Amino acid sequence: MEDNAGTDALFGWISTDLSQWLNAAFLVILGLILGSLAARSISRLIGDRTSRHHNVVIRRLVFYVVVLLFAMAALREAGFSLDVVLGAAGILTVALGFASQTSASNMISGLFLLMEKSFEIGDVIEVEGTIGEVVAIDLLSVKLRTPDNLYVRIPNETLIKSRVVNRSRFPIRRLDLVVGIAYAEDVERVETLLLKLAENEPVCLEEPKPFVVVTAFGPSSVDVQFSVWVPQDKVLDGRSSIMVAIKKMLDREGIEIPFPHTSVYAGSHSAPFRVQLLGPDTQDNKEILDVDEK
Repeated sequence: MEDNAGTDALFGWISTDLSQWLNAAFLVILGLILGSLAARSISRLIGDRTSRHHNVVIRRLVFYVVVLLFAMAALREAGFSLDVVLGAAGILTVALGFASQTSASNMISGLFLLMEKSFEIGDVIEVEGTIGEVVAIDLLSVKLRTPDNLYVRIPNETLIKSRVVNRSRFPIRRLDLVVGIAYAEDVERVETLLLKLAENEPVCLEEPKPFVVVTAFGPSSVDVQFSVWVPQDKVLDGRSSIMVAIKKMLDREGIEIPFPHTSVYAGSHSAPFRVQLLGPDTQDNKEILDVDEK
C-alpha cells in the first residue's frame, strides 16, 4: 500500500509539473503570436504618419514588450518567483555591461542616432568612403547595401564619431563638371555654349540657375567649372548624359579639348635613336621613326 501511495504521489507531482511547463510554453507561443499581430497592427495604424525608421522602431518595441510580458507570466506559471528572476536579471545586466562596454557604447550611440535623425531607412549615405543605401537601423549597428550590391555593417559608435554624408536628404543636387579648353579658345564663347546646353538638357533644372566659372589655368588647359542642378534620383544618369552632350557640343563647335603630350628624351650627349613599328604580317608594314635629340 505504501508503494502504491508513493507511486501515485510521484505521478501526481510529475503530472502537475508537466502541466505547469505546458502552460508556460503555451503562454510563450501565445505571446509571440500576439506580439507579432500587435506590431503589425501598430505599423499599419501609424502608416505614413512617421518615417520608415520610426515605424520599424515602434513595431519592434511593441513586439518585444508583449513578448516580455508573456514570458514573465510563463515563468510565474512554471513556478519561478519573479523577484528572484528580476534580481538575477539585474545582476546579469550589470555583469554584461562591464563585460561588453563596446556593445553598450553602440547601444547608446544608436539612441543618439534615433534622436538626431541624421538619416532614415532608404537614404543613401557615405561613411568613411563607403556609400550605400540604409536597409536597417538596429540597436548595435546600421546596415548598408552598396551600389554593387554588397552588405555592409557599420557600428553605431563609428557613425557617431565619423563624418556622415546623407546624399538623399534634399530633393535636388548640384553637379560640378570640370571642362578643360585650350588656351587659344574664347572662354566667354564656351561659357555661352555651356549655358545654352543646360537649357536644352531636360535633366537640368531651371531653378536654381546653372552657372559657369573659370577655376584654374592648368598646365595645358583653361579649367572651367560647369555647375547644374538635377533631381537627386537622376544624379548618375544626369552626369553621364550631360558629359556626353558637352563632348558632342565641343566637337561640333570646333573647340579643342587639350590633353598632355609625352616626349621621348635621350639626353644631350646621345645620338637620336630609331623606333621601329612592325606590322603583324609583312616587312612592308615597317615604319621608321626618327626621334630628334632635344
